[in-house]
Amino acid sequence: MAEDCCSFQLISGDGVLNREGLENFSRTTNLSQRGVSYAVVAIMGPQSGGKSTLLNKLFQTDFRMMDAEDGRTQTTQGIWMAKAIGIEPFTVAIDVEGSDSRERGQGGATFEKQSAVFALAIADIVIINMWCHDIGREHAASRPLLKTVFEAMTRSFRSSKTSLLFVLRDQTMTPLELLQRLLIQDIERIWAAIAHADAHKKTHLDEFFNVEITALPSYELEEMKFTEQVARLRQRFFLSTSPGGLAGDRKDGQPASGLPLRAQQIWETIKKNKNLDLPPPQVLVATFRCEQIVKEKLSRLKLDEVYDKEAMNYEESIRNENRRKLEAKALKTATVMEVVRPAYAAMLQHLRSIALKSLQTRLERTVKEASGDGFEAAVDSCCQSRMRKFERGCEGYDSSLRCHHKTG
Repeated sequence: MAEDCCSFQLISGDGVLNREGLENFSRTTNLSQRGVSYAVVAIMGPQSGGKSTLLNKLFQTDFRMMDAEDGRTQTTQGIWMAKAIGIEPFTVAIDVEGSDSRERGQGGATFEKQSAVFALAIADIVIINMWCHDIGREHAASRPLLKTVFEAMTRSFRSSKTSLLFVLRDQTMTPLELLQRLLIQDIERIWAAIAHADAHKKTHLDEFFNVEITALPSYELEEMKFTEQVARLRQRFFLSTSPGGLAGDRKDGQPASGLPLRAQQIWETIKKNKNLDLPPPQVLVATFRCEQIVKEKLSRLKLDEVYDKEAMNYEESIRNENRRKLEAKALKTATVMEVVRPAYAAMLQHLRSIALKSLQTRLERTVKEASGDGFEAAVDSCCQSRMRKFERGCEGYDSSLRCHHKTG
């Protein structure tokens, strides 16, 4: 019996996230058991460019594909998710609705940007599916998409790079090396325009992305050759999170058990935030999960059988009064945490900025002064001293937080 890829619509065309489907996917695929050994791959590109076909060939999924005889109409609506079959590590494939669709018209720009931010915020590898003949064209269908992708990345605040894998469709006689060179020029021009208008004027593209470019022949005209080359490309996704893999630079790997919650929180934040400025995914999840834990603990306290058992033989009115005091004290502590936490987080962010600036200054001085065998030791010493200073600063704020609780 063939393995099920468990595909489902994660986000509808109207922007509604399918919580039940996500929970069922997680349960059916044993996602929570994967630890950090998993990868998320999303695909983006113009409508009717063969995105779903490529994913199905790469990962043996069953996303709905366009039938050319029915016309080049929209097939993927919203965002779909499935499990890649036969790939290690465990890989989640995400099929994003095509950009620049006739069906959405001018009103589709908002969803297009939202889905781009979502894909970049949650995926380790983003496949950009585009036509070969679009390269170098000022009004190519892929240019608005690339602009959207780059704008989205400057707002997603990932602490590690996203891998962009450009797949150029319907390659003809033009050598891949020439296509790569022309595409890089296009990419850098678009990025320069985005970065200049944003707060990243001095930030180079490779600080956000690892870029790889490959090309495929026409699926309709050279299906056998297309299938052979896709099979070779599929091998790139094995061991993708290992050093040298497509997602080998990933540094902020979050446990797979948190992926459903992360997807929900990212999408909710995107829907609420018109500017699409996202905090780091780990902050979203940590904030929400910690709040859940607090609620669970308070709920358990209200049903604390240990207190009831130990106090059961004492005067009922006094027992009940002290139980209410215990609950009130716990709730007060939780309330204080709600008030203090934003300031505490801001202080830590301030300390982090100071530490990074200090480290950069010290490293620049070290590079100029140290040499030979002593260089590595000097750099290590520099990093360690800045880290110790940062930790001492954190301890100070930790103690301040504890004092706040005591005085409260």
